[in-house]
Amino acid sequence: MKLLHVVGTRPNFVKMAPVIAALRRLDPGGRHVLVHTGQHYDRMMSEVFLEELGVPAPDHLLGVGSGSHAAQLGGVLEAIAPVLTAEGPELVIVPGDVNSTLAAALACAHLRIPLAHVEAGLRSFDRTMPEEVNRVLTDQVCDLLFTHSPEAAANLAAEGVAADRVHQVGNTMIDTLVALEDRFRGRRACVGHGVEPGSYVLVTLHRPALVDGLLLGDAMAALASVSAALPVLFPAHPRTRAALGAAAGLPPGLRLLDPVGYLDFLSLEADAAAVLTDSGGIQEESTYLGVPCFTLRDNTERPITVERGTNTLLGLDPERIRGLPELISTPREPAAPPPGWDGHAAERLARVVADRLAG
Repeated sequence: MKLLHVVGTRPNFVKMAPVIAALRRLDPGGRHVLVHTGQHYDRMMSEVFLEELGVPAPDHLLGVGSGSHAAQLGGVLEAIAPVLTAEGPELVIVPGDVNSTLAAALACAHLRIPLAHVEAGLRSFDRTMPEEVNRVLTDQVCDLLFTHSPEAAANLAAEGVAADRVHQVGNTMIDTLVALEDRFRGRRACVGHGVEPGSYVLVTLHRPALVDGLLLGDAMAALASVSAALPVLFPAHPRTRAALGAAAGLPPGLRLLDPVGYLDFLSLEADAAAVLTDSGGIQEESTYLGVPCFTLRDNTERPITVERGTNTLLGLDPERIRGLPELISTPREPAAPPPGWDGHAAERLARVVADRLAG
């Protein structure tokens, strides 16, 4: 097989590490090219993930960096087209919903290179989110669409995607958690930040709707209120830290951290009393880990996490953060992970790819 994988951001690496590994095991003599667009270029947001996940060094590093939606799309399109032409892959595989994914998909469509999408069919039905537009457009030009939850196939059918292009394989991000579980369970990263397992709230917030305006200040004030009852650990995405500035005057119970490596983050997540986030991937991770998740958004493209009872939508309303101590204390029935969130999704995906290219 001649395959080319495109990654660009922190979640991309987590989703694609098991896919790349499974395809290499299935076809060790094949050509497996890794392209890193550099959409995340901070070491703690990218390089450390390549190291911790065992992903091979990229064959091509495009160095696109940050910028507006248009600048990133244009930069990846311009940089990746000659790579695709030179490598001549039989299939390009892209994950998720970031700008790098859509740009690579558009380049493949123009060059008539077959394309596969990992995590296809997820929908928030909110076209104001750039990620939603990226998801919808990518799925429309794909030849193979790999889904990880039942509603995704229904979403694709409603958009006219032929059923023979859609394959329910499960969640490759959970493959990574399963593979790393022995390394992050018992790691107790929280102790290094002065808190005990089960005693704190872990926070990640980065979406423009929250961090690019007055809502971020409201959220910080509400988190300060929560920190009077429970310590709050907040590893800040570079975008969020820039919006917060010096973050002077934070109460001692609210601890703003630099981004952490993936193993340390999983340790913090697994040992938290609860997670507050606006991230899609963390909604999934917390569902597998059995940690209550509270999502500061009006919608989610992962409704299965809400159906399982592990995730609660708070809306885009920072005032609701103040109720977290009471919400956390409410007993919840443990829920089993959704079907296909079992550590073997990448193996199922690899077999589909091999069968497709064989014949």
